[in-house]
Amino acid sequence: MTTEAHALIGELKSRIGQSIIGQESVVERLIIGLLANGNLLVEGLPGLAKTRAIKAMAKNLDAKFSRIQFTPDLLPSDVTGTEVYHQVDGSGSFRFEPGPIFANLVLADEINRAPAKVQAALLEAMEERQVTVAGQTHKMEPLFMVMATQNPVEQEGTYPLPEAQMDRFLMHVLISYPPIEDEVEVIRLVRNEEAAAHTPKNETDTATKSQRPDPISQETIFNARREIAAIHVSEAMERYMADLVYATRTPEAYSPNLARWIDIGASPRASIALDKCGRTHAWLRGRDYVDPQDVQAIVPDVLRHRITLSYEAQGDGLSADGVTEEILRQVSLT
Repeated sequence: MTTEAHALIGELKSRIGQSIIGQESVVERLIIGLLANGNLLVEGLPGLAKTRAIKAMAKNLDAKFSRIQFTPDLLPSDVTGTEVYHQVDGSGSFRFEPGPIFANLVLADEINRAPAKVQAALLEAMEERQVTVAGQTHKMEPLFMVMATQNPVEQEGTYPLPEAQMDRFLMHVLISYPPIEDEVEVIRLVRNEEAAAHTPKNETDTATKSQRPDPISQETIFNARREIAAIHVSEAMERYMADLVYATRTPEAYSPNLARWIDIGASPRASIALDKCGRTHAWLRGRDYVDPQDVQAIVPDVLRHRITLSYEAQGDGLSADGVTEEILRQVSLT
């Protein structure tokens, strides 16, 4: 399946990959989140290019980009906007001043550094694609996506995200340290960028204008979404996705270990996310149908933030990914 939208999305993926060395899986997850019309939570230790990856995608799209730096003193109105009193010619009225949430791509940087009240300000925008301020509802743009970065919760000065908000994220993507060969390439990439930054302005502008490709249009994203909506999902694949999620709710029916490890299973949003991401994964590989490999590839990203582990699992040194691997072993495709 080769279409114009498929070719352009492939080009977008390639462009992002030029700025992010050794994180092909992360780049693909960013693309999947964009095409599946979902919000992403990107987690990793400081310095692993979380913000850089998201900004690289925004730079190559014809879309409005906004960044919100989350801090402990951030207020909900700093995110959503607020009503401001304007006075002209002796008469005044309240007028809504949109906050940074009103953009196509919103980067919520270090989202777990702000308390729960600010996290709640994002919920309506993430789920309903709208914001309500002073009784008035304000719609978001048709292309809207929240991409949040997070340092691991055991780092000092962070707050765990509310479970309700975690469930609103389509996927929870982890960024790990790159291999040493890729780290060498990172050194070279940053060195070249610094050299370009010190090039005389007139030379830089001429070279940049001749080399910079046109950004990918929003219409390309919408065309890709229409094609993804037409991807075939068999009844067997639908049942397989539902069984994987159901196994997190009734783990005792599958394995004694799973029963010990899982306290709370995933919500129906997990099944919906598996379907959306599975179809997008298949489309990116040029197929018009979903196979088990598509589902298995994205199960960890969909479930890792939706499973609550027991103290026994934590005592055994297990992560959500380890539990997910066991689920994949226990649940068969019927």
